[in-house]
Order: sequence, then C-alpha cells, then structure tokens
Amino acid sequence: MIIGVPKEVKDHESRVGVTPAGVKALVEAGHTVLVEHNAGVLSAMPDDEYQDAGAEIVGSAYDVWRLAEMVVKVKEPVEKEYRHFREGLVLFTYLHLAPLEDLTNALLEKKVTGIAYETVRDRAGALPLLTPMSEVAGRLSVQIGAEYLTKEHRGRGLLLGGVPGVPPASVCIIGGGIVGTNAAKIALGMGAKVTLIDLNLNRLRELDDIFNGRVFTMASNSYNIARAASEADLLIGGVLIPGAAAPKIVTRHMVEKMKRGAVIVDVAIDQGGCIETAHPTTHSDPSYEVNGVVHYCVTNMPAAVPNTSTLALTNATFPYVMKLAKLGAGAAIREDKGIAEGVNTYNGVLTYEAVAAAQKRDWKSVAELV
Repeated sequence: MIIGVPKEVKDHESRVGVTPAGVKALVEAGHTVLVEHNAGVLSAMPDDEYQDAGAEIVGSAYDVWRLAEMVVKVKEPVEKEYRHFREGLVLFTYLHLAPLEDLTNALLEKKVTGIAYETVRDRAGALPLLTPMSEVAGRLSVQIGAEYLTKEHRGRGLLLGGVPGVPPASVCIIGGGIVGTNAAKIALGMGAKVTLIDLNLNRLRELDDIFNGRVFTMASNSYNIARAASEADLLIGGVLIPGAAAPKIVTRHMVEKMKRGAVIVDVAIDQGGCIETAHPTTHSDPSYEVNGVVHYCVTNMPAAVPNTSTLALTNATFPYVMKLAKLGAGAAIREDKGIAEGVNTYNGVLTYEAVAAAQKRDWKSVAELV
C-alpha cells in the first residue's frame, strides 16, 4: 500500500501522523511511505530521519494526497484540504465530526472512508487512540490553567499551589475519565485543592481510592456543579461521549456566578465543548473572556507539546496503521470490530450513530456496507 503523511495545516498544529520508526516498519513490511517535506520538523523529526528510515520525501501536500491510497494524519482536515478528497481514499485521523457538518458533507460527497481515531475501540471496549491525547490534554490543562491564572493573562493573580500562610487555588474538574484523572494528578502535584465531579458513583469510589482521599469527589448534578463552579479558581471540562457532541454541563448562568478572573479550560471543545460559554479557539488566539472569566478553548491542545504528543499518539495508532496497510481497509474493517467502530464515513454513507444524532442525519452500520 502507498501511505501518505501530509504536514498538518491546522493553526499551530505541530504533530505528525507517523514517526520515522513507523516508516521503517512499514517499509520493511513492503509498503511505500510518502512524507511531505517538513511534516515532522515541529515534532523534532526532520526529513533526513524519515529518509534514513526509507520514506520518500514529497514536496507538496497535493502530491501526497494524490498518490496515497491511505492518508494518516493527526487532526481533522480543514477546509483547504477538502479539495484533496476522492473516492476510494482511506483517511485515518482524528475526525470529531459531530460539530463539523461541512467536513462530514465533504467526506460523504467524495466517498472517502473516514476512520476516526476517537471512535476506534479495543477488545475491552475502551478507546485506545483517544487515551494518549486525553492523557496529554488532561495534564496540560492544569499547566495552562495555572499560567492563565496569572495577572499577565487576565487571571485572578493566583499561584496554583499557594505558599505557607496563603491557601492554594481551588480546581474543579468536570468528568472523572482519562482527562479528569490526569488533570487531578497534576493539580494535586502542584498543591491545589481539587474537586472532581462525575456522574458515575463507582468511578468516584475508584478515584477516591486512587487519590487516597486527597481529591474531593462530588456526584454530578446541576446543584453541585453550580456550587463547585462558583468556588473554583480553575474549572476544567473533561466530559466525553464517544463520537458525540459534548453535553453542556456548565451553563452560562453558572459561568456568570464564577469569580472574576477565574479560568475555564474546556478540553472537550473538539467535540463542541461541555461549557455553554465555550467556543473553539486556536493557539494563535487561545483565550477570551465572558463575564470576566477567562476561557481557554484550543481544539488541539496537545500540539503545544508536539514531541511528547506525537510519540504518545503514534505508539497507540501504529498497530492499526500497519493492519490497515497489510489487509486494506475493507478487509481490516470486516476482520477487526474495533476498526469497524472507528469508521465514520464509508462510500458516501454516514456510519456512526452518535454523529448522525448530532447532525440529525440518517446512518447505516458499516457492517451492512462492507
């Protein structure tokens, strides 16, 4: 198979879909890998490393997309990439289609097989390709929140961990999954007072054991969320419904009751956000204020630490890349139910129920189509 690795073009997106180590393994397995010039340079993976591994360096994105049978990316294509779509192309990347009707339309119109990292499942039913970036984003959310609490970023002027004689900042984390757990680890490590809210009481029991009672756990309901938000200096949104638009857990009214100079980091923003006042931002223009509350809602947060993020992501994605290359998309979808779960569009048909529900479209199971 011919595998294409284009340079990411989303604002300040600095990760890359395949590392030189992955190229070497693919080439040794008999595949051809086309890497766009400087695709990995921002992840500290220059062209010469890819060449040494056996890749062909291609000068333009157009040629990578045109020649490749499967394109492996990191982030969902932006509008200027839609022109590269064509029937029969396999696209393996994060798609986050629920809030992106234009991208969905383009994939369906051109009959692209769109396989989304965020909905691929393993044998245990977990989301193995979402986990590493959720780990990075969860940990990074606290670092970013601590920075935006400084006066320079219009925050309350707080040191997250406080100092002797001065109490630490209060961090409220909505969602006890991968994002929330990793955020709690870093917030505790920095000395903050941490409250973690989740709907699942068994998960709250697990988190209480994991953190040995050092995290304050609360059952998710509108009263508890409003109270915790009003007390928070830093509010982190980490709610996930796989493939679907994130529910608006924190309402505009709750944000109005927050402290002036408090900070919101909505990690769920690439699925639409779980804070009602959140809207997507970029690394070029990452924050804005609503009612004096600073909002940071960058949809590709892990791109701030691209070397770590690329390595973490490709550790998880590469076995799937290899299987798709070896078997071809159709056979891999038939053989591997986890890959089948990742298929969001196939031959002009929407194949993921949660996306269909978010966009009010018809859908069919990919099992009916392959």
